[in-house]
Amino acid sequence: MKDGIITFSRLPKITSYYSVVGSKEHNGPLGDYFDEWCEGDKFGKDSWEKAESEMQRRALAGALRKGNLVSDSLDVILAGDLLNQCVGSTYGLADFNVPYLGLYGACSTCAESILLASCLYGGGLASLCGAVTSSHYCSSERQFRFPLEYGGQRTPTAQWTTTGSGAFIIGGEGKVSIKNAMVGRIVNKGISDINNMGAAMAPAVIDTLTRYFSESTHSPEDFDLIITGDLGYEGSEIIKDLLLGKGIDIRKNHVDCGLMIFNRDTQDVHAGGSGCGCSAVVMASSIVPNLERGVIKNVLFLGTGALMSPMTLSQGESIPAVAHLVHLSSN
Repeated sequence: MKDGIITFSRLPKITSYYSVVGSKEHNGPLGDYFDEWCEGDKFGKDSWEKAESEMQRRALAGALRKGNLVSDSLDVILAGDLLNQCVGSTYGLADFNVPYLGLYGACSTCAESILLASCLYGGGLASLCGAVTSSHYCSSERQFRFPLEYGGQRTPTAQWTTTGSGAFIIGGEGKVSIKNAMVGRIVNKGISDINNMGAAMAPAVIDTLTRYFSESTHSPEDFDLIITGDLGYEGSEIIKDLLLGKGIDIRKNHVDCGLMIFNRDTQDVHAGGSGCGCSAVVMASSIVPNLERGVIKNVLFLGTGALMSPMTLSQGESIPAVAHLVHLSSN
């Protein structure tokens, strides 16, 4: 592979998928397309962290149910979230009793889990894999910023962490194929503003996308959508401008999950949505179904992640980022 494009000996496919969201997400532009939502965002639990675990449990159970599958059919689950030590995933998925690989790629975790599941299937190491991702606005605020009771003011470049979980079953059956993929590199351009994740993650998208077009026969015009998850308004504008300077024009077909999930004019989310669950639920509710139906044929999905922690931020470190790429197509 060596910095290059991953191709698969066996073609992985998205066998099933499911999305679970909170009330704010349900009230957004994609509200009618999510499989399940909760009015109070606690999903019957007594803490935000337990609610996030419950979202993951419901998302994977829903994907299995939709695909007429049982948990015993899974060879492995790959999952991650934004909480320390990925406890949202471990507590939420323990009862499935399936071999488990915990992932932390921040907001890139959805793309990372699909990429790695595709490698396991494509290399003949597994027949059926679960890829699960989540985030919760309230648990993320408590960990990375301030508890909600603090009432802090958010800056214009800040994004709203999505309350949601998306699950995908990767195997040999399905109408959406994972054609190839590319692992992102860690990119750090010195951005240290916790309230401007879009600017921190944009350079990683530029790095991965320029490598992909350089090493493949593809150009931006080959894709119905080039979707990032999730740069929000700030990061989306940055990548379009800087890529244009490199001779790569994605202005006509670029969309961002953080701009799709909320209505910036009516929902007070400032620069848009963010969080591990953002791209997961947008992909599971909108992009993959449209690929299944043939409404769109070819999609590049770049999951973007800011790889910081509360400790590195408190020590004044800048924010490294990564962008993993997955090429999806309708069969």
